[in-house]
Amino acid sequence: MRTPNETMVTEFILIGLSEHPQAQTVFFWILLTVYFITFLGNGLMIILITLDSRLHSPMYFFLCILSSVDLILSNNVLPEILLNCFFYRPTISFCRCLVQMYVGLLLVVIECVLLAIMAYDRFAAVCHPLHYTQIMSWRFCVSLVSACLTLALLNTFINVVLRPTDFCGRNIINHFGCELQSFLKLACSDTTTSNLYMQLSSLFFVVSPFGFIVVTYGRVGLAVLRIRSTQGRKKALSTCSSHLTVVSVFYGTIMVMYLKPQGKSNSDQDKLIALMYGVITPMLNPLIYSLRNRDVKGAFWRVFGRKCQNKA
Repeated sequence: MRTPNETMVTEFILIGLSEHPQAQTVFFWILLTVYFITFLGNGLMIILITLDSRLHSPMYFFLCILSSVDLILSNNVLPEILLNCFFYRPTISFCRCLVQMYVGLLLVVIECVLLAIMAYDRFAAVCHPLHYTQIMSWRFCVSLVSACLTLALLNTFINVVLRPTDFCGRNIINHFGCELQSFLKLACSDTTTSNLYMQLSSLFFVVSPFGFIVVTYGRVGLAVLRIRSTQGRKKALSTCSSHLTVVSVFYGTIMVMYLKPQGKSNSDQDKLIALMYGVITPMLNPLIYSLRNRDVKGAFWRVFGRKCQNKA
């Protein structure tokens, strides 16, 4: 149940780009294009991986989960941002703000851990090719995804428990949507514990997976150098390059957002960074994997080419 203090704030005002009305029209069309590409790209990846039996492998299983997370992440905030472009200082209800914030937090943590799992999958494929199927068994893959989801849910639950309840009427969020750091800044109750946990969880769910990825690809790099044939090296690198590109974009922005000192926070800069990992990255992921992957291109023509032939 809510405390009396919570009822003082029933909705939040989202600043977004309302202070720059001339930029809102351009911003709307850019984001609409991004949303369309994100929805089409991730939806297509899920369909191809589901329908084409040749893509039923651990790598594409994880990629299907990643596309599902990106699809939900973009739909969590993008439609509302697009709608808010038509309003001056749009509002969002207290409950909707909490849902948007914690769903976004859940999905970002899932993606952080999932990218580390995908790095281990590439490590097993390159460094232990003969034992790959034994190492990355379907039971093990499902267990890894289940553990990833459990950790993300636990982290979200702790943040829900630690959230402030006293806002003293402060309800202006200088952001496009509800984001944890901006939300905590509005509280007039003590947020020391919440901020401390946010920093610790950032180290655990952002720095630790990123460190694991760096070490893993260090070992992959050494293994690639031992491959004598040029073709073998290219094949090994091609299986890792797409994932490395995704990791660089995603972790680069999210580490800047959550690991910098709070005193050096800049609202306008934070808004752009949040758009990068919450909106732009979900669009880039399917493009990076599809444009650089022959298996995905082949699956596209097998699935949709066959349907076109059947109709003819």
